[in-house]
Amino acid sequence: MKIFDTYKKLFFRFPAVRIGTFLSVAVLGILLYSIIDKTVKKIPEIKEISPQIGAPGDELVISGSGFGTSRGTSYVEISGSKITSSNYRIWRDHEIRLVLPDNVQDGLVIVGTSEGRSEPAFFANEVNIPVAVKLDPVISVPKIASVSPEKVVVGQHIIITGSNFGSTRENSTVYFTANRNGDGYAGGGEKGLQSGQEENQSDIYIAANVQDRDYVSWSDTEIIIQVPDGADSGSVFVETSKGTSTSKKITVSYPVGKKQYSARRTYVVQSVADISNYSASKDSTIMLYVPKPVVTSFQPYAQLNEIFPDPFIPDDADNMIYKVSMSKNSSAKQRFSQTYIVSSYAVKSNIKAEAVSPYKRNNSALYTIATRKDELVPAADPAVITLMKKICGAEKNPYKKARMIYDFFLHEYKLSSKIRSGDVSVIDLIRKKKGDAYDFAILYAAVCRAAGIPALPVSGILVQEKDVSSAHWWCEIYFEDYGWSPVDVALAAGLEFKNFSYIGDVKEFYFGNLDNQHIAFSRGWKQIRQSGVNSKTVYRPRTYAFQSIWEEAGDATSSYSSLWNNPVVLGIY
Repeated sequence: MKIFDTYKKLFFRFPAVRIGTFLSVAVLGILLYSIIDKTVKKIPEIKEISPQIGAPGDELVISGSGFGTSRGTSYVEISGSKITSSNYRIWRDHEIRLVLPDNVQDGLVIVGTSEGRSEPAFFANEVNIPVAVKLDPVISVPKIASVSPEKVVVGQHIIITGSNFGSTRENSTVYFTANRNGDGYAGGGEKGLQSGQEENQSDIYIAANVQDRDYVSWSDTEIIIQVPDGADSGSVFVETSKGTSTSKKITVSYPVGKKQYSARRTYVVQSVADISNYSASKDSTIMLYVPKPVVTSFQPYAQLNEIFPDPFIPDDADNMIYKVSMSKNSSAKQRFSQTYIVSSYAVKSNIKAEAVSPYKRNNSALYTIATRKDELVPAADPAVITLMKKICGAEKNPYKKARMIYDFFLHEYKLSSKIRSGDVSVIDLIRKKKGDAYDFAILYAAVCRAAGIPALPVSGILVQEKDVSSAHWWCEIYFEDYGWSPVDVALAAGLEFKNFSYIGDVKEFYFGNLDNQHIAFSRGWKQIRQSGVNSKTVYRPRTYAFQSIWEEAGDATSSYSSLWNNPVVLGIY
């Protein structure tokens, strides 16, 4: 499968190839795919597509078998892009009809279902056939001349020199070999073997993380970047819109210990919001900010599979943003739905407590952001600082301080399974000595930040089985030369939870380790700016994501009803 992916990338980077050669090489690709991806499953089969050469707006008919009597989470993919929900007209077991989108490209057509992916057919966009633009790889493709230093630790800055990186980063990415202990997954934030690479084809790569401020500076000839959490010894390469560089080798050492990522599990996750009973003095708009699952070292794959309707802003890093035009006194209900394929790993810390030292790189952007107070984490509150001093005393070791705070919470505070509502503060946990999972996670992060330990509260859902999930909150704390370490105080305190695998001592396990049933939608606070000066905003506290605005209505809006459900799990693999 990965050989064929490599072939596709090489082939489609040279659009000047004439259509006859184009089709013949595509046939060779199909033969390779058939040999590599042969399976005994009852996978969908494409017998014919019509037309084979078409244009945006045309109806494409796919004939074959094994498509399923309804679409559900199945999909059609053309040239690596999944067709969105609104383009499908008919989905039957032997026939699919869809409208070709405006951005359709030449490439392979694949039908995917829960049973697998079909062998591909080939489609050509007639708009692209008459004119071919030849790229000059000597000028366009990024080239790495050197990486310095070659021996590094997680969080250390390296300098990549070369050419054709671009004057600004935009959507360009630096990839590192991933720490996956032989259990990797190619997709989303991870990548398989790239063209021009010479490593074993089982190698998996992860991208530097924007949220962790891994990208320090970027120019056409030099990139300064932080070695990301989850990186391993192996390759570094740069990918831009012009192509992918060859790689350079680095060696990553682990003086504090090396995390283990294992037991990958993949979920089909759907989130839904409804708007109805709209009333306004005149026509107006409502904007919805629907959180996306995040990509991080333990959750490296989060890909949109299906969406309806098409969003107003589809490429926001954190949200699907919808803008709805509403007429006066409309009672019609509108539903906004998005389905993702998300993969999550179990994490084992293997950390050496005595090797953890006080932070030397405490002027980094990551350290600054993850130790200060913000709208979510009251790290500077006098009660929090007093509590931190009471717990930590004169201790200097960050790991030991984090563990002392953890043990104090488990010994002194009682967990309530019922989520608190209303205008309540996490500071109440200090006084009342009782709170919910949200209180435990946010206050733990606050006390860690007050102690100078970088901490991110994480929000998302906790999966117990198909269709059974709940909003949940936990933490990640950062140790220098090691990376992020998960902490789930609520589960350690006895929150009722059905784990897929046996866990003995939950109090020991959930400090530094994590199961593969956590799906994250936020890491830290997301401050969203209002789009309108006089608009009305809605904030949803204690939900599956941390952000300042969930809904924004125009100033002419009098009232409307909204219903948000926690994301549900449609499938587990």
